[in-house]
Amino acid sequence: MDKFIVKGGNLLQGTVNISGSKNAALPIIASTILSDEKCVIKGVPLLRDVETLMQILGGLGVKAERQPNGDIETQVISEKNSVAGYDLVKTMRASVCVLGPLIAKRKYAKVSLPGGCVIGVRPIDLHEKGLRLLGADIDYQHGYLIARTKGLKGCNMYLGGTFGSTVTGTANVLMAAVLAKGKTVIENAACEPEVQDLTLFLSKMGAKIKGIGTHHLEIEGVKRLKGATHTVIPDRIETGTFIAAGALVGKNITIKNCRLDHLSAVIDNYAQMGVNVERISNTECRVRRVKTLRPLDITTLPYPGFPTDMQAQTMVMLTLADGISVVTERIYPDRFMHVAELNRMGAGIRKEGSYAVIQGRSHLSGAPVMASDLRASAAMVLAGLVATGTTEIQRVYHIDRGYEKIEAKLNALGADIQRVSDKVQSITDE
Repeated sequence: MDKFIVKGGNLLQGTVNISGSKNAALPIIASTILSDEKCVIKGVPLLRDVETLMQILGGLGVKAERQPNGDIETQVISEKNSVAGYDLVKTMRASVCVLGPLIAKRKYAKVSLPGGCVIGVRPIDLHEKGLRLLGADIDYQHGYLIARTKGLKGCNMYLGGTFGSTVTGTANVLMAAVLAKGKTVIENAACEPEVQDLTLFLSKMGAKIKGIGTHHLEIEGVKRLKGATHTVIPDRIETGTFIAAGALVGKNITIKNCRLDHLSAVIDNYAQMGVNVERISNTECRVRRVKTLRPLDITTLPYPGFPTDMQAQTMVMLTLADGISVVTERIYPDRFMHVAELNRMGAGIRKEGSYAVIQGRSHLSGAPVMASDLRASAAMVLAGLVATGTTEIQRVYHIDRGYEKIEAKLNALGADIQRVSDKVQSITDE
């Protein structure tokens, strides 16, 4: 199991290119199950989650291969197996996105339940609700969700939940509805850029979708979908993470291949903290270090609100702000595993339910810390970059799930991050 050794204090400068969006790529790749023709997905990042999904598709009779130029080509070669097993699904929650395409195209799906995770239980009840309304019979047996249908039929549905709309749930229901008979209307659909990207790809395949980018989607079912070629959008969370790095330790960082229109809430909140994101164009910006960050109260919300996936990275910035800040987590109330690790580095954070109260400090100091989840891992890297001394981050396999070669990108800007194999730790964890 790998770990990072981060030596703090270096100022970063240069240019970094943002990779394609993981959260857009995964449902798009899964949706190729819906077509019998070849599909080509461009700009897909080199990530563990992507490779896991490709293995899952392989077991489902879909030939999915990464080409020398980085493109992923898919082609359905058999529809005999519609079972996505536990061994792979357990490693990546987003693999549940094969459920919608399987039930729509093959009329049967058996998908292992992904379970909870360290950021809190994330149920798939809204996925189930939407598919049932479309006409799927759903049962649970031995840890698997089993869905059957004689034919899906369009309907009107509301997909709201306790914490708002569901991104993966919207994607699953959308992918099922495109082949359902008649018209489907989804109210309170998630409108995140990643969902928009999926709808654009499905439209290229021949799906009929109205309301793209809104909470009201109308889908007119079609009999079949064709193959298509698509380039996924840049990863807005990777962009936000590098903006945070620039605010903390940037001498002069230029960020390219980004979509600033997907980060309006982040840029607005950061401006209130004193961070100037200099727009060169809508796909390029420049960020420099802020010597004195201002405190701020932040609440995570569904898009276009402040993204939960930027909460941990932003908290690192607030640990160094001049005053008291409050972070309210409205999406995943338990998503505060990074608090204890930041406190080990000298932060002053007090967690109270779904709130975290942060008393800004003058500095952080390097320490051994543990990466608990994907975004917490990124937060630990940022904290290590700005801290005095050396920070050792265990279990960085989390960060490999969502950031393509993050240490190489940061080192190219002047950081000092070493990836080492911790054989003793890996034996213990296994």
